[in-house]
Amino acid sequence: MWDAETGAAVGQPLEGHDGYVLSVGYSPDGRHITSGASDGIIRIWDAGTGAAVTRSLEGHIGGVNSVAYSHDGRHIVSGSYDRTIRIWDTETGAPVGQPLEGHDDYVWSVAYSPDGRHIISASGDKTIRIWGAKTGDAVGKPLEGHTNDVRSVAYSPDGRYIASASYDGAIRIWDAETGAVVGKPLEGHTSSVNCIAYSPDGRRISSGSNDKTIRIWDTETGDAVGTPLEGHTNYVQSVNCSPDGRYIVSASEDRTIRIWDAETGEAVGKPLEGHTSYVYSVVYSPDGRHTAGGSNDKTIRIWDAETGAAVGKPLEGHANGVTSIAYSPDGRRIISASFDRTIRIWDAETGSAVGQPLRGHTNDVRSVAFSPDGRYIISGSDDATIRIWDAKRGVAVGKPLEGHNGSVNSVAYSPDGQHITSGSDDYTIRIWNAETGVAIGVPLEGHTGWVWQVAYSPNGQYIVSGSEDETIRIWDAKTGALVGEPLKGHTDSVHSVAYSANGQYIVSGSYDNTIRVWDSLPYVSGQPSSYYSLIHPNFRARPDSDGWVRDLEGGYLYWVPPDCRGGLHSPALLTIPPTSYVRSVLLDFEGFAFGTSWARIFNNPQP
Repeated sequence: MWDAETGAAVGQPLEGHDGYVLSVGYSPDGRHITSGASDGIIRIWDAGTGAAVTRSLEGHIGGVNSVAYSHDGRHIVSGSYDRTIRIWDTETGAPVGQPLEGHDDYVWSVAYSPDGRHIISASGDKTIRIWGAKTGDAVGKPLEGHTNDVRSVAYSPDGRYIASASYDGAIRIWDAETGAVVGKPLEGHTSSVNCIAYSPDGRRISSGSNDKTIRIWDTETGDAVGTPLEGHTNYVQSVNCSPDGRYIVSASEDRTIRIWDAETGEAVGKPLEGHTSYVYSVVYSPDGRHTAGGSNDKTIRIWDAETGAAVGKPLEGHANGVTSIAYSPDGRRIISASFDRTIRIWDAETGSAVGQPLRGHTNDVRSVAFSPDGRYIISGSDDATIRIWDAKRGVAVGKPLEGHNGSVNSVAYSPDGQHITSGSDDYTIRIWNAETGVAIGVPLEGHTGWVWQVAYSPNGQYIVSGSEDETIRIWDAKTGALVGEPLKGHTDSVHSVAYSANGQYIVSGSYDNTIRVWDSLPYVSGQPSSYYSLIHPNFRARPDSDGWVRDLEGGYLYWVPPDCRGGLHSPALLTIPPTSYVRSVLLDFEGFAFGTSWARIFNNPQP
């Protein structure tokens, strides 16, 4: 057992089976765990102590592939290689009635309906069957449509639908009452689909496949939710969001930088070309007018973000590949880290080097970042340390931050500048006090591969991490607890992650050559701090770089001061943070007042 908040193992392993454990499940009250194994036995365990409860449930003559509790916790249903389903009394361990027979092949998956009246089963005979939970009788005819083994079945939370996943690569939805297929198969996986689950609200289905991906589906439309942004022809090393949240920029080992529309996922213009080797890092300038890329060709290049034209000459000076770059908060300076073990500071306007290289690391420098006030620079290195530097004087501040047992691949400041987070080859993320350099709490553990990048959410409440294990994880920055499940979808190492300026989206770049955009809100509890009830449900506005928010006909609505534009975002809502590092103010456009009624637009914010 594992602690869901910390990821730490709880107690000793539960031992007793003589074969592979093929399925486990919690009782509804969380007090017990049931397990089914290849030894044909089902066991019940005390979730608190790990002790076996009652005797083993024996009766199957083949391995037990699936076990599930009834919703009142009184019964367990099991499906087996012996082609039968059995029901068990959880208190006595005795079988209830006769085995449910009817499948002509292995029973791979079983589940109770939410009201406990029915049981569903999935089989290698390509069918799903519905059974009366009390009588054990088959209800209606088998549900047919899959062309290969049905590996997993699940009821929707309201019990109206059944979802099934199959070796044929498809997911199907069925009407639980009539057995009729609902809509077309959900197709997109390129190999067998092994498991399926409904979201608690029933609006989403998630599926896992032998194609190494997890996909999320909209249950109402049957559409996949989100698609990878495809176009790069080699590993994606770095991704970032524009300050206004409208665009995503990506850098790749195909030597190009690409810009994407964050809302549609469409490529914007042609690739930005000029680097002669892998591009490891890409960032937007704070005003969103420029993008800068750092490359293995030892240079930094700057482009006009709107036209894609190169701005000035490459910044040259490093003696080896450039691994990481960052703009100062005021946009006047660029810092770069390199395989040459140095950090350099550049004038963003002239491209000239500022001062001498910052030396101190004894191995490659992997990551650099400015503090929010621009006074300090932090760097992470293959020498397993983090260093803090005075940005003006170019000298080290204090001693190196030590604690990681592997290369430090990524470093980031919290938005308030009080903390530093770091990701390492030792599979962990650490949080440090930026003033004292002391580690805070224990390492954040959960990734099963190198942590390539870490980033804070704009409000500082969360940390996102991307890893060699192909996942993205979100952590509570205060407690270090994992928030929600890992974000899965990439089929190779995740090398870059970033939050949008308003914190609503996370963008990730991977060695699978794709960029993905994730909605962060379902995974976190933080919400904008104040709400203004304003506009018409179909209203859409367009924020421009001059700070004016216009309607689609170009009419002026209101102007946003420069220091508030960092979080200006435009799908159906506009989110405007009062300052760069304060929670956003969400504008709800219902009841919007036009023309002479404009004076009545502002209501008092609700706490």
